[in-house]
Amino acid sequence: MAETVFAPCLEGMKHVRSDSGVMLAKPFLDVCKQILPVLDKFGAAMAIVKSDIGGNITRLENKYSSDPTKYEHLYTMVQEEVEKKTAKGSSSCTNGLLWLTRAMDFLVELFRNLLDHPDWTMSQACTDSYTKTLKKWHGWLASSSFTV
Repeated sequence: MAETVFAPCLEGMKHVRSDSGVMLAKPFLDVCKQILPVLDKFGAAMAIVKSDIGGNITRLENKYSSDPTKYEHLYTMVQEEVEKKTAKGSSSCTNGLLWLTRAMDFLVELFRNLLDHPDWTMSQACTDSYTKTLKKWHGWLASSSFTV
């Protein structure tokens, strides 16, 4: 089978959990970063999505880099913010991780739609994916912006 643009991501997924099943920060973020060049292939339509994903990756990488041993596990970042009561802040790592995983859910659904519905336009595939994954988390303004 020929290697696809997704091969590095799929290979990286094998390393995002520790032997005990805990999510490892660096390998997870590395896998997320590997999708960014794929989004470039979609042009301007995915620029906002790419920017959002990249910003959340950077936020989490900065936290990880501040103390790689302490923040080896993603859960540690979240746990610390919950204890400090800062997890719900818009600039928290917890919020960044939440939106990063939501964006990844959107992309998985988009790629599934593109594979399962080759007759759909990009607009149809995106709208369906958005409705199934992100729309419930966005207010009216963000939903309207996505449509544009």
